[in-house]
Parts: sequence; structure tokens; C-alpha cells
Amino acid sequence: MSQPILQVEHLKKYFPAGGRKVLRAVDDVSFSVQEGEILGIVGESGCGKTTCGRTAIGLYSKTDGVSLYRGEDIHRMRGAKRRAFCCQVQTVFQDPYASLDPKNKVIDLIAEGMDIHHLYASQAERREKVQALMEQVGLNPSGIDRYPYEFSGGMRQRIGIARALAVEPRLLLCDEPISALDVSIQAQVVNLMKDIQQETGTAYLFIAHDLSMVKYISDRIGVLHLGHLLETGTTEEIFEHPIHPYTRSLL
Repeated sequence: MSQPILQVEHLKKYFPAGGRKVLRAVDDVSFSVQEGEILGIVGESGCGKTTCGRTAIGLYSKTDGVSLYRGEDIHRMRGAKRRAFCCQVQTVFQDPYASLDPKNKVIDLIAEGMDIHHLYASQAERREKVQALMEQVGLNPSGIDRYPYEFSGGMRQRIGIARALAVEPRLLLCDEPISALDVSIQAQVVNLMKDIQQETGTAYLFIAHDLSMVKYISDRIGVLHLGHLLETGTTEEIFEHPIHPYTRSLL
């Protein structure tokens, strides 16, 4: 196989828990994500999924282990290399109410990454790119000058997805992107993300506790429990022939 876009080896993330106690949120986890692949990480709430994803892409500092993006150590990137990495790896956060600044208009929220990385030549081009992104995620471009509070939860999550796509990333960390949404909206957002993945070839690290959604969207699945990755396999292998007793009980 070709070099993975993301390679995580023996990753650990510990937090102090008072006195000499240590919370081992992520404990010796290894996995890889291939170019254009969707890897689902599934497990109960509190098992370390979000911490694992955020540490893997460098949002959190690591305690130990290695996290490589196309062979480069993420936690040692500096300067221009770090800026290029931030363009190529983006996050869709769990809570669309908390992840969007209520003081900014939609155009400024979506264009934030483009502003930082200077990805347009004029204000007119900036506006056109934002309108195109809004159409791509199923939003009416006429709402470009509105504020987040004027949108529903599902629409806000679409704004968050558009913001992540604005810098044309090659890897998306999707941190429980549907768990804060109504059940009726969840399927729409997952279908949108699947369509975008097929259209752009972007790789996903898709974190969720909803087994049916992970099964629907993922090429491979990893099962996390109390900071440990118990098993990984194709979607069919995990659902039809689970090996670990915890995986069987989760199913």
C-alpha cells in the first residue's frame, strides 16, 4: 500500500488528575488513514475518541508516541511547514452552536481560513468562493451576510463543514459532527459528508458513538475503549466477524 496520509504509532495522551493520579485518556493507540479513506473511530462516550483524534492531528500535545502526516512528524512541525499542514488538515467540531463565533457573519466564518492563508486575490473572489462553498454544502448563498443565530443546528453544522472545506484540505477530523443534531437532520448531514468525500477524495477520521452512522460512512472502523484501540478492520469485518468481546457487546 502507498504511504498513509495519517500514521499514528503508540500515541499516548495523559492528563493530571490530582495528586499523583493520572488520567490515561489515550494509551498506546496505533492506526493509519489512507489517502481518500474514511476511518471510523467508535466507542462509548468518555472512552477517549475526541482526545485521540485531536492529539493525532496536533490540536493537543502528546504525552508519547508518533503522529505522522505523509511521513512528517506533526508535533514537530514549525513555520511554513506547519502553515501548509494547517491548510491540508481541518476539523469539523461536534457542537455547531459553540464552534461558530456569534459575532461574525457567515461570509467571515467560512472565509477565515482563506483570510489566514491568503487564498484569494480580491474581495469579489472571496465572496464568490464563499457562495460556491455554501452551495456545495446545501445552503442558500443569499444567507452569506447573516449571523449564525439565524440558522438552525443542521444549517450551522453545514457552515462548519464549509469553513473546513474552504482551504481545500486532504484530511478532515470529523469529531462527532452529528451528535448535537436532531435525528431527522443527522442523515442529511452524513449524506452530505459522504457526497463531499466522494467528490473531493478527502480522507476522513470520523469519530462517533452511533454505530449505524459509522457503519454507513466508513471504509474501516477502529473500536476504542478506555483509551485503548481494541481492534480495527473493514466495516464488514467489524460488524460481521467482531473479534474482541467488547466489540461484540457494543454491537
